[in-house]
Amino acid sequence: MNCNDAAALIAAYADGETSLLQSHSIRRHLQGCAACAAQLEALTTLRTRIRAEAPRHSAPPALRARVLATADALSQTSATRRRADGDRWRWMGGGALAGSAATLLAWFVGTAIIEARVNEDVAVEAVTSHVRATLGNHLIQVASSNQHTVKPWLSARLDYSPPVPDMTADGYTLVGGRVDYLDRRPIATLVYRVRDHNIDVFVSPSRSRLAPSDLRAVRGFNVAHASGADMEWLAVSDVNAAELTAFVQKLAVDAGPR
Repeated sequence: MNCNDAAALIAAYADGETSLLQSHSIRRHLQGCAACAAQLEALTTLRTRIRAEAPRHSAPPALRARVLATADALSQTSATRRRADGDRWRWMGGGALAGSAATLLAWFVGTAIIEARVNEDVAVEAVTSHVRATLGNHLIQVASSNQHTVKPWLSARLDYSPPVPDMTADGYTLVGGRVDYLDRRPIATLVYRVRDHNIDVFVSPSRSRLAPSDLRAVRGFNVAHASGADMEWLAVSDVNAAELTAFVQKLAVDAGPR
């Protein structure tokens, strides 16, 4: 295994997702390659920080009350039906009803939690991707300030073609892009630079769930969202919140037809 082979597997190896053969091969490579070993150490450190610092959210009191009330009502209904008839077939029907009730309860709880958390999760995931790419030296896969170079490179690796606006006149330099993963999908990521700050912009078709409701701050990074040109735009950076919001909104506008 050489360094190019190892680079494609280090993240999966750090997460325990490689096969036995891959794990054996990459362990042997890491024993003799300081650069790849350092990259693994950076990923391990990042994972430890995320586990220690990423926010954890409890269910809101209103959601907890709704879940408990629904569970109690379903439990009482099932108990009443079981007592009402001891017939074998009716008992089997009651068991089926109880199973259906449990399924409905699980669906209700899962849906409510997903709806309450999806926006926050996307913001946290975006910051995590930004930090991981920065620390792992994978911020840019295609290095170019030319939008006509970055756009076709991304389009060839995705099932959609992301707009790549030129923001030079506004003081933001396009330095390249990469394909990252967000909301369990490969996603176009544009990288801009202003002063000494990098800005990751995740671009996805409007049908995606890439839309936190408000500006978020996650572990010292700001996350701002805008919609435009049939795309959702999610920007992550340590630049100040007002500037990041104005940037991503103008980015979405400039990406539209003129």
